[in-house]
Order: sequence, then C-alpha cells, then structure tokens
Amino acid sequence: MSGYSNQGQGGFGRRDRDHDRDRGDRDDKTAFLNRKSTKKRVCRFCADPKFPLDYKEPKILIPFITDRGKIIPRRVTGNCAMHQRRMQTAVKRARVLALISFTSSHPPQH
Repeated sequence: MSGYSNQGQGGFGRRDRDHDRDRGDRDDKTAFLNRKSTKKRVCRFCADPKFPLDYKEPKILIPFITDRGKIIPRRVTGNCAMHQRRMQTAVKRARVLALISFTSSHPPQH
C-alpha cells in the first residue's frame, strides 16, 4: 500500500474536505442570513472622470493609505482594478518624491 492514501488518517480526504459543506444541522437559509451584507462600493474615479488621480495631489492619495503607510486594498476602497493600479503607482511616486511619508513616524519635512 502506498503512503498517499489519506483515508482514515485525518488527512485531506474527501470526508474532511466536505465536512463543512455536508453539515445537517444548518440549512442554507440560515447560513445565507448570517453573512454580512455589504453594499457594493463604486469606484470614485469611475463615477467622476474629472476627479484627478495624480501623484502631485497628495491630499487625494492620503485616504488610500493607512496610518502605518500601507496602501489600502481595493476590496476595502471599492476602486476598480485599473484605478487601483494607477492609484498604487501614484502613491509610490509621491513617496519617492517625499510628497507622502513612507510611515507615520516620519512625516515629510516641508
């Protein structure tokens, strides 16, 4: 017998993989109601095409950065993929030119 069999050994067999899906104590309706219902966020750059997305405007880029200097992901901000990429490069360019600080502990000196 080869060592690749996971049946009865607590591995990744079908029984373990499908355990959550095959629970009999929950029906689909209660599982659906327990999910968080969130409103679909609209990309603010797509909604207003004249809204500038440029590295020279740090006041527009600051809401997309956490207090520790991380770029907020698109699932949180609601940006579309194209504008998230453009916003990401704009933030990186503004950091290099010292318009935005890399971290909150080192604010830019003007």
